[in-house]
Amino acid sequence: MPTVGVNRDLLFSALECTYTEDEFNSLCFEFGLELDEVTTEKQMISKEQGEDKSEGASEDVIYRIEIPANRYDLLCLEGLARALLIFQGKMKIPHYKAVPPASGQIQKILVKPATAKVRPYIVGAILRDITFTKDNYKSFIDLQDKLHQNLCRRRALVAIGTHDLDTLTGPFTYDAQVPKDIKFKPLNEVKEYTAEELMDLYSSDSHLKPYLQIIKDKPVYPVIYDQNGVVLSLPPIINGDHSRITLETKNVLIECTAVDLYKAKVVLDTLVCMFSQYCKEPFTVERVEVTQANGRKSVFPELIYQQAVVSVNEINKRLGINENSTTVVELLKKMSIHSTIVEGKKGGQTSKISVSVPPTRHDIIHSCDIMEDVAIAYGYNNIKMSIPHTATIAEQCPLNKLTDQLRGELSQCGFTEALTFTLCSKEDISDKLRRTNGTSEAVHIANPKTIEFQVARTTLVSGLLKTLQANKKMPLPLKLFEISDVVLKDNTRDVGAHNERRLCAVNYNKSPGFEIIHGLLDRIMQLLEICYGKEKDGYFIQTAEDPAFFPGRCANVVLRGKNIGKLGVLHPEVVTAFDLSLPCAVLEINIQPFL
Repeated sequence: MPTVGVNRDLLFSALECTYTEDEFNSLCFEFGLELDEVTTEKQMISKEQGEDKSEGASEDVIYRIEIPANRYDLLCLEGLARALLIFQGKMKIPHYKAVPPASGQIQKILVKPATAKVRPYIVGAILRDITFTKDNYKSFIDLQDKLHQNLCRRRALVAIGTHDLDTLTGPFTYDAQVPKDIKFKPLNEVKEYTAEELMDLYSSDSHLKPYLQIIKDKPVYPVIYDQNGVVLSLPPIINGDHSRITLETKNVLIECTAVDLYKAKVVLDTLVCMFSQYCKEPFTVERVEVTQANGRKSVFPELIYQQAVVSVNEINKRLGINENSTTVVELLKKMSIHSTIVEGKKGGQTSKISVSVPPTRHDIIHSCDIMEDVAIAYGYNNIKMSIPHTATIAEQCPLNKLTDQLRGELSQCGFTEALTFTLCSKEDISDKLRRTNGTSEAVHIANPKTIEFQVARTTLVSGLLKTLQANKKMPLPLKLFEISDVVLKDNTRDVGAHNERRLCAVNYNKSPGFEIIHGLLDRIMQLLEICYGKEKDGYFIQTAEDPAFFPGRCANVVLRGKNIGKLGVLHPEVVTAFDLSLPCAVLEINIQPFL
């Protein structure tokens, strides 16, 4: 789930109330959120980039709040504060309106046919007579960045451009041209560049470099002009410097270019609904007319209020509560959803209510989503537990049952359980383990947040070695184990990968302790009633070679004729790669064949 960092003092000011940390944590919990961390900008920079980089950073308290991935309306302070105020009954639900221009002259965007080759859709809107402050301007930019990172899939689906309308002259043209024919002064630059030159200029820019690949190999690049030929932006890379917005900007033109029209509408609705509160007439947005290449005209933003009818009896049944329709209407109101009673009473309860879903709640697509909001407003803790009316016989998953049984036994053998991350760096499963092809069967993360989380682990060994590294000052010997899943590529699966439950144990001491690991293997087999030997149902170990292990100190564990893992003494280079200094013996086996 995304985490939003908001200034505590600004948030409390918007909420018109001051809370203790515990009180605000409770409020978040009631609303279905989680206060993840209380920190400062200085602490965050120091943690991520080092203390040297944090000098001069703000020490204002920042609340980092976990937001559900589908609640785009909560990704900024404005949306978060508005939702919490309505939830507490301190604010009425606003009505968002898309209005024609007061002048009667609507701004227009003409789409050229060439855009179909690269980025075919564009939508737009105008925030008229808006008042920016230093804080809400920063929030405006931050929300665009957060939308770019999640809903827009790092600008691959949608790219947002914001411009000072007073510096431009409509109508506007959305075209796609050969890179060398596009020339303008990009944001924060002092001279003009062609689009080709910009690709070279930003190839070393840590912020813009990831977006270059979206259009770099295209024969034409998308570009937006005004009537006088002034370039507004080169989506999805950079805006033009001519129309940059400042604190003095009063009229903001928002354009979203996209390969998915629905996503563009959602992004536009979210952005204008959040910041139209700063307009002279709050919660109103001026429409923009878009003429497609085929001549079809559309007006944006749509700001559609979806209508739905839900059954109160069904809500009560699904949630395990017993509330009348009036109460359900009030609960939905707390979640910023307006609803009214539409049918008479049946059996003491009104059976149906009409729900009007606002344009900020694109996450509501089914009646079950409305039921979820009722449950949040009612309070999950207030729903009484009850025994199901249907007789059922429960049974633990066999693999999980075996895992739990082995955990208890390994603990009794003197090993301490560890729980490590499923994601790791490429280096952890390849170079550090001396396995040149270590990432060949790994599932890669398309857009990793950090280098520590680039791939899904293919072995449990590296995680335990990192745990040893963090605890190497503890008294020796250090004996750790973990029973968890690894993820391996699998072309036979529809998702392209499968999980495999493994058991891994390490012994870290002044001597390798191979006999301890070997004895642990024998104990595991004894508990599983598997005899030693090469018989049909037996197990044995045989010499093997693996670059991660010391030559001559590695063996395969063979069960019923099939290799299920390895044990042995790690190579000194592997030990030092994880910043350890003492010998280490390891056992790693797949436990699924035991079922």
